This record gives sequence, C-alpha cells and structure tokens, in this order.
Amino acid sequence: MRHSVSGVPFLKMNGLGNQIIVADMRGRADRVTPAAAIAINDTPGTKFDQIMAIHDPRTPGTANYIEIINSDGTRAQACGNGMRCVVQFLTAEQGRQAFTFETVAGILFGEELEDGMVTVDMGTPKLAWYDIPLAEEFMDTRQIELQIGPIDAPVLHSPSVASMGNPHATFWVNQDVWSYALDRFGPMLENHPIFPERANISIAQVIGRDKMILRTWERGAGLTEACGTAACAAVVNGARTRRTDRKVTVTLPGGDLLIEWREDDHVVLTGPAELEWTGTLDPATGVWTRDEVAA
Repeated sequence: MRHSVSGVPFLKMNGLGNQIIVADMRGRADRVTPAAAIAINDTPGTKFDQIMAIHDPRTPGTANYIEIINSDGTRAQACGNGMRCVVQFLTAEQGRQAFTFETVAGILFGEELEDGMVTVDMGTPKLAWYDIPLAEEFMDTRQIELQIGPIDAPVLHSPSVASMGNPHATFWVNQDVWSYALDRFGPMLENHPIFPERANISIAQVIGRDKMILRTWERGAGLTEACGTAACAAVVNGARTRRTDRKVTVTLPGGDLLIEWREDDHVVLTGPAELEWTGTLDPATGVWTRDEVAA
C-alpha cells in the first residue's frame, strides 16, 4: 500500500462481526490518536470495536509491531479477532501465511490456514490476582467475590477471572445468556473498583464439555459480536473450574471460534476474518475517505 503525506490506507474488516479497522502505519513515526479513534467511531460507516495499527517492527525477528486502539480512544493490550484480520491482510499482500507480531501483551504468532481460517497463538494466560490485575488479593481466581443484584438473590455472581493480555471476568450462568441485561450490567462491572485497569465482562453458558455460549461487554468498546480474548479467557476459566475440556467451540453472537488451551499453556484461537472495504484515513484527525472500488 502507498501512503499519502497525511493519509494512511485502512481496511474495514470483521472477525465474526467484531468490527475491526486495520490501519497501515508502516513507514511512519506517528500514531493513530485517541481523538482520531473517537472521530472514526462517531461516523456510522466506520463504527468499530478495535483499530489494529500496523507499525514497523521494533524487535528483531518480528514482522510488525501492532498497536490496538479501542473505540473510546484507549489502548488495548490484546485482540484476537483483530489479529486474525491483520494476518489475513498481510497474507493477501505478501503471499506468506505465517507471521510473528509484537504487541503490548507480548509476542504473538498468527497463520492463515489452507481452508482460509486464521489461527493465532495468544500466548499464556495470567491467573494470579496481581497479574490480572485485581485491586485486592484473591488466592484463588477461579471464583472471586463479586456480584450484581440483591445480596440474597444476585443476578450475576462469583466470576472466574484471568488475563489474556487484558483483564477478563467470566460469569457462569445456567440459562440463556441473552436473558441478562449485559448492556446495563456491563458498564458497572467493567468499571468496578476491583478492576484497577477495568475489565472485559462475559456471561458464559456451558452446554457441553466442548461447547460454550458467550456474550461479552468489551472494555473500551461495549457490547460486541465477538471478543477473541474473552473466548480464550472463558475456555481457560472453564477448564480450570472443570466445567469444560481444554478444547472448546465457543459460540458468540457473531459465530463460532475454536479455542484450545494447549498443554504447553499457550491458548490458540482459530476463526474467520472478512474484508468489507478499503479507504484512506488521517491518523491525527480521523477524517477518512472510502475507495471508489472495494478491494
């Protein structure tokens, strides 16, 4: 892709409905500003969950440094659905299928498979209370004291918590995940004092050792069709509470992801990515134009 003086090429993509913008910042020293991210999201045509900004590599042996920006302008540490979109874009551009990336959360590996699915090694989960992090000590993070609703009849309670580079709380329920007002509970729980860096809030219903239904309120983005790291955290939490096996198909509002918590402690996510259209944006202001002919 060729860059103009101020504008950069971008791709409007999605990973299971998780709205992603991939911004090509290679060859530039500037960044997508918080103001630009907010302005882009304020436009109906480019509302998004995360921007994946592809920068030149910072560490030898990596293909690129990936900066992840939420729709509220804050920075995120990890985004599994966004990483799949990045892999798909670079595979189409460069003709190779496997890439090693650097993110705030660490080094990640991604690969496009022969069937068009994309798999991303999301690294190892962090399970200690101070690594997630939590504001107070919990020796066992498989279940912490947190609830919404009356003390004697809470609507949601006792989540399992983990970090997949970003903090996650998984609330376990026995009924339809759609019966909960996650749009109302999500903001309160995301900003609960127990989470000093805020948290992604998920409601999970286990329907088999290898099947789970999940809805997520995403930190900095809100309700989402799919959150890859939330699915990873839910499978880790499901396995360590003995609710599920270590390889689970997670059904999200946007579709299915296959998550495996391997014996080497790495969590691997596999699913689709889709290009919708392309354009050019100003990373300082968020002003954008759409290409006349979609890619």
